[in-house]
Amino acid sequence: MKGPCYCEGMRREPEFFGHEELDLLYMARRLREALRLEELLTRSGVDYCVETGEYTGGLLIRRELTGAFFYVAPTDLERSRTLLVENRFKPYDASRGR
Repeated sequence: MKGPCYCEGMRREPEFFGHEELDLLYMARRLREALRLEELLTRSGVDYCVETGEYTGGLLIRRELTGAFFYVAPTDLERSRTLLVENRFKPYDASRGR
């Protein structure tokens, strides 16, 4: 995607959403992946929140790793999931825990 974006959606602080319960949309394991997703969500006009958090990784040797967790309002969840799939991301699947 090229050119400036004049969209209203953007990265927000958790306080922006008030007491609304946010849904986990995606967990980025790498910085490059997180930056790509931030650009995609911003250009698409989605308000989102990013927080760092730990997750367990590794098959033989389990270890704690840090990732970027992307959250959206429930009203934006389906549209955001579709957007991710169209851009070759795998949205978080709560039923599978990943």
